[in-house]
Amino acid sequence: MNDLAKSIRNVMVIFLFCFIALISYIAYFQVFKGPDIANDSGNKRLWARRNEILRGTIYDKDGNPLTNSIRVDKFNQSREYVYGDLYVHALGYIDERFGITGLEEEYDNELSKYSSFSNGIRSLLKNFDLKKAFENRDEEKIGNGIVTTLDYNLQKVAYDAMGDLKGAVVALNPKTGEVLAMVSKPTYDPTNLEQTIEDANTGVDTESKLLNRTINGLYPPGSVFKTITLAAALENDPSITGRTFNDTGKITFDDGTELNNYMKQAHGNLDLQMAYRVSSNVVFGTLSMEMGNEKLKEVSERFGFNSRVPGIGMSISESRFPSLKDYELGNIAQSGIGQASVLSSPMQMAIVAATVANDGVLMEPKLVNKIVDKDGNTIKEIQNKTLQSNVISKEIANTIKDYMGYLVSNNIYRWPAFEGTNAGGKTGTADYMLDDGSEGVPHGWFISAAPLDDPKIAVAVIVEQGENGAGSAADIASKVVRAAVLGE
Repeated sequence: MNDLAKSIRNVMVIFLFCFIALISYIAYFQVFKGPDIANDSGNKRLWARRNEILRGTIYDKDGNPLTNSIRVDKFNQSREYVYGDLYVHALGYIDERFGITGLEEEYDNELSKYSSFSNGIRSLLKNFDLKKAFENRDEEKIGNGIVTTLDYNLQKVAYDAMGDLKGAVVALNPKTGEVLAMVSKPTYDPTNLEQTIEDANTGVDTESKLLNRTINGLYPPGSVFKTITLAAALENDPSITGRTFNDTGKITFDDGTELNNYMKQAHGNLDLQMAYRVSSNVVFGTLSMEMGNEKLKEVSERFGFNSRVPGIGMSISESRFPSLKDYELGNIAQSGIGQASVLSSPMQMAIVAATVANDGVLMEPKLVNKIVDKDGNTIKEIQNKTLQSNVISKEIANTIKDYMGYLVSNNIYRWPAFEGTNAGGKTGTADYMLDDGSEGVPHGWFISAAPLDDPKIAVAVIVEQGENGAGSAADIASKVVRAAVLGE
């Protein structure tokens, strides 16, 4: 009898163990893996649920539709992009075979959500007719719409100005953080996504067409980063504006390596404003060594480096500024001119320009203004949000704006589109190494803001292998700024 009881007890223990293991297994998948499985692009149930509702429309800031969904049959629909590849990286794509990206992904829940309750109540309140409020329940259910911050005219100007060049353009409203234009080149044809994906997977596409360079491309910022170094220097020593520097054309370090100016040009005696205008590596490398890595790192992080800057409707890659030892003078000097291991997205440099233009106040970049129902009625407005109210003081911001304005006003003959815009700007030439250890053709950068006394726009442009920022990058930026300020 004791043996029988013992056997029963053992069986019960084993049964209990199996039961607990089964419950734990189910709980693990429900609680921890469930959301991932539910949202996996290959989940057929998810796609079936999406297709029950005709996907909502994405609009530009003026309410013009950028997307359109067409019911193919009861279980399928097709997504059209009204302007082809003009907005392709900002909007992303949605495809049952290839998944979902961009704004389509960020606001998937809203675009797939039918606001039946709010529509019914609104109809009831408007018509005082209970029957009429619900008589359309059998009609096609259409998802909510997304009104973006994108300005068609600025998007088109930026797109056309880039032409066949590779790179990116980002335009922000400095006071609100609204993304006015977001162009990444090269683009791809959203109507031929299958071929684009195949080319990317097989290595045929060597230009990374699917990469949204505006927020996910990371590049050495080169001399546009001197804007941050300038801010740090002014904060570190307010009297530095009266200092005279002797630019001999190069800095020679103890190990024999050198930091040279662009084209190895020696500028002689310079004040800080002129050093910024001629983009003296010697002066800004010297200032970086005097301040040290910690000061530069701290100021750069206030602007958004070394953290993921939150953005409404987009996931911005983290821009990076290194931690260096005091004895790494060469790297400290290089980091202060946007080289060494400094990396930035075009969005991050647009944020820098916007923050300076906005008197040191950093606004959260946002791609969406509001969520609307199928009839255009507002469901939710996305409020502007201040991320940092005092990145730099207003006095320092004004000094930098003066320097940026001085640079542009003395180069109007090179960039005539800036005429009459009261713009400021900074050029950048970014060196980098290829995988084989050789030097690549430098990237060209330009950041700008205008009008400096009442900013409406801040722009960052990178042209891959553009050689220097005074060329194509500045030309593109000037056209976007002119369109925003003068409407031309």
